[in-house]
Amino acid sequence: MKKVVLAGGTGFVGQDFAQRFRKLGYEVLIISRQPGHIAWENRAGIIEALEEAEMLINLAGKSVNCRYTDENRKVILGSRTRTTRILGEAVLACNHPPELWINSSTATIYRHAEDRPMTEKEGEIGSGFSVDVAKAWEQAFFEFSLPSTRQIALRIAIVLGEGGVMVPMTNLVRFGLGGSQGAGTQQFSWIHIEDLFRMVIYLQEHPHLNGVFNASSPHPVTNRELMARLREQMGVRIGLPSPRWMLELGARFIKTETELVLKSRWVIPERMEREGFTFTYGTLDVALAEILSKKK
Repeated sequence: MKKVVLAGGTGFVGQDFAQRFRKLGYEVLIISRQPGHIAWENRAGIIEALEEAEMLINLAGKSVNCRYTDENRKVILGSRTRTTRILGEAVLACNHPPELWINSSTATIYRHAEDRPMTEKEGEIGSGFSVDVAKAWEQAFFEFSLPSTRQIALRIAIVLGEGGVMVPMTNLVRFGLGGSQGAGTQQFSWIHIEDLFRMVIYLQEHPHLNGVFNASSPHPVTNRELMARLREQMGVRIGLPSPRWMLELGARFIKTETELVLKSRWVIPERMEREGFTFTYGTLDVALAEILSKKK
């Protein structure tokens, strides 16, 4: 049986991927801290899981949906770099390592951009804590030289699907708070979870591809457009806007950071499109219609 290893595969994306791989006939092995999975401390178990696996996908990392206290900053960084290095050392120890290792990265590695889109070639790396984490994560990944394993870092935009960020966004709209957030001009780069999975399969099927890829729809929208289209799809006419001061206050109350909403992520999947990948859900209206149809 074909085998795929999901590291950190217990979140929104990991659970979705596990189901999709099983439907394709894969044996899915998961590395996590949850009971019944392969533990991060179990080096021998990780090596055994990776032996003769077709693919390793690393999604591990503490959620950034929290306040950036000193302790949380330390955990956010370590949960990405430490697990990536554990996997790299395990791959090197394999007699028959995975043919492909896809490691998560993030589209937030680029600077706040409202003037032009960021591509893999022309994108400008930003600054600040989130960017430092992204750079350290990719550095930990690419510091390994793996003769038998292709390495691809996916700079993933906001993933839309049944669950995940759609839950708080639809709740805002439902309770009449689905207006623009902050100035509303910040770009919202996103990708439908089905296209993210199809992208992974596409990269697997094209063995000449490696390096960094932006995992995002080719049609980002502004925050104002995002909330307007969400209201339209949900049949809600009114959505009160949330000015920056209100977001700052609310973020402290729910223990998160406004950067998650206010940073302008304008990311384009230039490499994937150049390599011939096509999106099933390329526009936001189509993506939202598919996701929201499951709730009716």
